[in-house]
Amino acid sequence: MRLTSDALKLDMPSVEARIKRFIQNYVKKCGANGVVLGMSGGVDSSTAAAITALALGGDAVLGIMLPEEETYSDMDTKHAQLVAKKFGFQLETVDMSPILRSCYHSLPVYDAADKLSKGNLKARTRMVCLYYYANRLNKLVCGSSDKSETMIGYFTKWGDAAADISPLMDLYKTQVRQLALHIGVPKEIATKPSTPALWPNQLAEEELGIKYETLDLILFGLEHFMATEEIAEQLNLPVKLVAGVKKRWLASEHKRRQPLTAKIGYRTVGSDFRLPYTLR
Repeated sequence: MRLTSDALKLDMPSVEARIKRFIQNYVKKCGANGVVLGMSGGVDSSTAAAITALALGGDAVLGIMLPEEETYSDMDTKHAQLVAKKFGFQLETVDMSPILRSCYHSLPVYDAADKLSKGNLKARTRMVCLYYYANRLNKLVCGSSDKSETMIGYFTKWGDAAADISPLMDLYKTQVRQLALHIGVPKEIATKPSTPALWPNQLAEEELGIKYETLDLILFGLEHFMATEEIAEQLNLPVKLVAGVKKRWLASEHKRRQPLTAKIGYRTVGSDFRLPYTLR
């Protein structure tokens, strides 16, 4: 197998059709009125919202912007509004600032200097808001996680990856960008630098220390059982870099699983006692 950019190219009309069918079928089987999504103005959430609106119709999709005072961005807000207008779905805004301030003041161990814990609190608070809307409106929470960030664990556990349905999770970041352009997400959004927006000036590629174009090829190789040495040789990368990506992938498996429990009964929930997602 050759690890070139062509390895990540997909038949986008087919991908679009399969994802739309997936969304339509699951929402129908759940008896839901549609979906709610968090709208950050970035490529992942914009693409998830756009393809969901194409699948269900804009009336069944509610995008929710969740700004907060520390990371507010006029550009991201305008991008979210642009996507909502183009794909015809409703957009609401929930200012999380007072919610977060209340959390900070209520937690005895809160430490403003602990950037990671504070950022994770923001990600989980976003999901609290989205699930409230979903409960009230009989909708499903649609996630926007991509395969790159899911594989390496670059997400908040029970935060941004918490969702009822995640239609983009089997597409690497570069493939999400391809799909975005294919379905008509504006280029300025499809190609903008990614950020979790958990603290000011946070950029995903700077934090990861690697470009998505390279990361995706490494992960693609690992997905296809290639040895780290072979991946490194083909991509002309240090073996240490590839091994580091693999280590991060393996070490974050707990973030992609349901909680473990001791094996006591005849069949154990989540392990050997699995049921269909829906009754329909």
